[in-house]
Amino acid sequence: MPLISRAEITVFEKRVQLPMVLLILERDREWVKKSPFKLKAPYVELLDRAIEQVRGDLAEIIELMRANGMKVRRGSKDDNFSEYVFCHGGYEDHRRYLNIRLKNAVEDQLRLYLTTAAQAF
Repeated sequence: MPLISRAEITVFEKRVQLPMVLLILERDREWVKKSPFKLKAPYVELLDRAIEQVRGDLAEIIELMRANGMKVRRGSKDDNFSEYVFCHGGYEDHRRYLNIRLKNAVEDQLRLYLTTAAQAF
């Protein structure tokens, strides 16, 4: 049996990915506001809704982790890999992720949040 369960690893991974999603959405929002689009409001509204959802989910993840004594630390990083240390229940799980895998996971999360925000209109 692994020391940290698959469900807990999913929480840890969301804790790593959601700040990246939030950063991308916020940068895109600023870019859209400065762009020469004639009708910016629909794009900005879509991004605002997605940002709100990500912030809410991130706050829930942080609270869940705090309540369960879970912590994430960033380890080493190079051109191909990023390392994260997941701490829970007195155990540390060192995980190395391919940067392209992180990028793809963040892209999937981004699609999910934008789709959800678009359906809320």
